[in-house]
Amino acid sequence: MTPQLLTILALLAMFVIATVLPINIGALAFVGAFLVGVLALGMDTDAILGGFPADLFLTLVGVTYLFAIAKNNGTIDLLVRGATRLVGGRVVAIPWIMFGITALLTGVGALSPAAVAIVAPIALGFAVKYRINPLLMGMMVIHGAQGGGFSPVSVYGATVNGIVADSGLAVAPLTLFLGNLVFNLCIAVVLFVSLGGNRLIGARAHEFEAAESAPVPAGAAAVGGSGAGTAGGPVAVAAGGSAGAPGAEDGTAGGPDRSPVRFDQLATIAGIVVLGVLALGFGLDVGFVALSVTVVLALISPKAQKNALSQISWPTVLLITGMLTFVGVMESAGTIDYVGNAAAGLGAPLLVALVLCYIGAIVSAFASSTAILGATIPLAIPFLLMGDVSATGVIVALAVSSTIVDVSPFSTNGALVLANASGVDPDRFYRQILVYSAIVVVVGPLIAWGVLVVPGLL
Repeated sequence: MTPQLLTILALLAMFVIATVLPINIGALAFVGAFLVGVLALGMDTDAILGGFPADLFLTLVGVTYLFAIAKNNGTIDLLVRGATRLVGGRVVAIPWIMFGITALLTGVGALSPAAVAIVAPIALGFAVKYRINPLLMGMMVIHGAQGGGFSPVSVYGATVNGIVADSGLAVAPLTLFLGNLVFNLCIAVVLFVSLGGNRLIGARAHEFEAAESAPVPAGAAAVGGSGAGTAGGPVAVAAGGSAGAPGAEDGTAGGPDRSPVRFDQLATIAGIVVLGVLALGFGLDVGFVALSVTVVLALISPKAQKNALSQISWPTVLLITGMLTFVGVMESAGTIDYVGNAAAGLGAPLLVALVLCYIGAIVSAFASSTAILGATIPLAIPFLLMGDVSATGVIVALAVSSTIVDVSPFSTNGALVLANASGVDPDRFYRQILVYSAIVVVVGPLIAWGVLVVPGLL
């Protein structure tokens, strides 16, 4: 067996094991890199660790550490409350506010599951309170998180941009970010129209307050309708109130929050702005800047950083660094060039791009999107360097295909939405999400390929 084929089989085995068993694929990747590198390729450990992405490790730790402090000191809650006040009494705006909040959170560096975990209970609470289709609200949250997920300071963005930069391809980080954002925004528009969002036009929050405790007929949460189960069920209230509380003076659920904004919260918001300006405007390293901002915030408010280190998503850090270390071993074995040459031999770069998009979508629906991005993009690089197809179009299409399927109930984001659906029939809601995610897996990569890749060859 050739070393190239061995590394490919090892990669497939990792995905199968991580899908069937609750084992972090990053840990499997480190072990695979060690075993394949030493036993099959004769590499020493220094050569194997040469593929360890130290700069990306720093970015992941710095950004998630900063986000943990922002969550601890209440800045995230503050931003959510401020955004929900923008709704006023207009129910039709609520799904879009939820989309925007999660896009903003992931856009400034929050991990997608973390953003969904924060916003999903609030969004689904609104769905129950104001009779909005819960599938619409849940999917708006996930697509919002994915829409902001490829900003240059995000985990997805840093991962893809780092791989692309090392390969020598000319793909602008801003193009990746905006291309993915627009694609998810278009999906959100389709969802809004098809799941009854247009029925919310003209509805006002106060119309639902008097009937908040009244029962809703069975089946009100059906796909395509605007119901959300029982209006009197337990809800997560965005503005800090309790379920069943009187209507807010500003038209939002739970009543207005008049707690004063603290200095450490203002400092956190300023720190996030500084991170964006220095990283995007001046090109400074995201990881170093994020850690610098985090240390300043910890000095300002030592209590806020208590347990913040434990809130860093170490499983994600392990996953990404492990996968990219194994990709380094694959490069040493010549696997990347082998696959690229095989793809070129097909004589159909468009077909290769489509196959890679479907591989990313199908695997990611059950496994980690970040892991599959770390595997599929390097495999696409050799045939992209030949210039037969637009590198930008393929990279964006791969990014979109591998992340829009996070609506699957088997993924973290889909599971979070399903778990926070209070007041709706859980079995029915699960079936709705399952059907929707199946549609996304089948249709999404094809549309991404047709819109982003095909025009680049015409």
